[in-house]
Amino acid sequence: MNIYITGLNYSINDADLNDLFAEYGEITSAKVIMDRETGRSRGFGFVEMINEEDGQKAIDALNGAEFEKKVISVSVARPRTEKPSNGGYHGRGGYNNSRRY
Repeated sequence: MNIYITGLNYSINDADLNDLFAEYGEITSAKVIMDRETGRSRGFGFVEMINEEDGQKAIDALNGAEFEKKVISVSVARPRTEKPSNGGYHGRGGYNNSRRY
């Protein structure tokens, strides 16, 4: 089961996240998502647990709990969706659209 965690304190690392979920069952991975440019945590992460039942117990116990002075939200991770090739922007396009008005 893939679990999505938001509201993480920026000081949390992968090992901290692993330790938090380990008491609920076997973890295959725990990853805090980092900003590519700054190298700083983005405040969310993912935990992969082997057993669905253990994963649900962790979600039930930790959703809304305080962890490192912040209230976290914990839910089942949804599959990633593909973004439109234009990034979702539907404004005025075209080549060299730099006219001044």
